[in-house]
Amino acid sequence: MRAWLAGAGVFLLLILGLLAMLGLRWYHDGLAPADPSAEPKLIHIPEGASVDEISSLLHEESLIRNAQAFKVMLKVEGLSDRLQAGVFEVSPGMNAREIAQHIASGEIAIRRLTIPEGLTLEQIARRVAEAGLVESAGDFEQAAVAETVRGEVEMPLPEGSLEGYLFPETYDFCCDLRPDPIVTRMVVELQDRFYEPHREAIEARGLTLHEIITLASLVEREARLPRERALIAGVIQNRLGRGMKLQIDATVQYALPDHKDRLLFEDLKIDSPYNTYLHKGLPPGPIASPGLPSLMAALRPADTDAFFYVARADGSHLFSPSYEEHERAIESIRGQ
Repeated sequence: MRAWLAGAGVFLLLILGLLAMLGLRWYHDGLAPADPSAEPKLIHIPEGASVDEISSLLHEESLIRNAQAFKVMLKVEGLSDRLQAGVFEVSPGMNAREIAQHIASGEIAIRRLTIPEGLTLEQIARRVAEAGLVESAGDFEQAAVAETVRGEVEMPLPEGSLEGYLFPETYDFCCDLRPDPIVTRMVVELQDRFYEPHREAIEARGLTLHEIITLASLVEREARLPRERALIAGVIQNRLGRGMKLQIDATVQYALPDHKDRLLFEDLKIDSPYNTYLHKGLPPGPIASPGLPSLMAALRPADTDAFFYVARADGSHLFSPSYEEHERAIESIRGQ
C-alpha cells in the first residue's frame, strides 16, 4: 500500500509539474510580442476604463496575444491600478509587460505637426485628424471657434469661426484626442508672434486686427514671391482706398464648394459675401491662415502707385498704376 501511495504521489507531482510547466508556457507565450514586424499604433485608453476593457482593447488591436495572460501579469507586477488614460503609441514589437509599463508611465504620444501658410480651417482640420491628434476633422472644426479660446488670449477675436487665426507653424502636440488645446495653442502662437510684438502698430494701422488678418490672408494666397507680399498688400490697400472691388480670384475659390484649378466666368458670379468680384471692400473674414511675412505685409504695405497686378508664368507679377497699362501687361504676358 505504501509503495502504491508513494507511486501515486510521484505521479501526482509529475502531473502538477506538467501543469505548472504548461501554465508557465501559456503565461510566457501570452506575454510575447504580438507581431514584431507590424507598424506602431496609437491606442486610446478612455478615462475610467477597467482592466478588462483595456485588456480587450489591446487584444482587439492585435497588440497583445492573450488578454487573460495580460491580466494575470498586471496583478503579478502590481500594475492593475496604475494604468492611465490617454493616447499611447504602442509597438506590436513590445511585449505585454512593456506595453503595460508604458501605459502605466503616463507618457502619452507626442506628434509633430506642420501647418503650412495659406491653409484654410478645413484643410488644417484634416491635417490634425490625419496626424491622429483628434478623433475627427469635424471635432476640430467645431472646436475652432472663438468661445474655445476666449479667456485664454488677450487679443480681439471674431465671433464664431477662427478661420485665419490658427498660426502656421511646426508644433509638438500630445495625443490626447482633445481639439481644444490644439486650437488654443495655435491662436496663442498668433498672439505671441504677431499681435503682442506689434500691438502699437496694429492699433495705429487704421484697420481692426480682424481686417489686418483678412488682408494678410489675401496676400498669402496671391503672393508667390516673398519680395512681392508688401507690394500686393499695397495694391489691395490702394483699391480699398479708392472704393474699387478687389476682384481677387482666391476669394472666389474660398466661396466655391469645391476647389477648381481654373475659375470660369460663371464662377465669378457666385452669390457670396466672399466674392470680391461682386462686393466692394474686404471679405467678411480671412480666407486662409496667413504666415508672419504676409501679416507683416498687411501691417506695413508698400507705398506704391499700382492698382492692378497680373501673374506671370513663373509666379511673379506685373504691377500697373492704370487699367490701360494693366491691359498692356496682360497682352505682353500672353505674347510670351
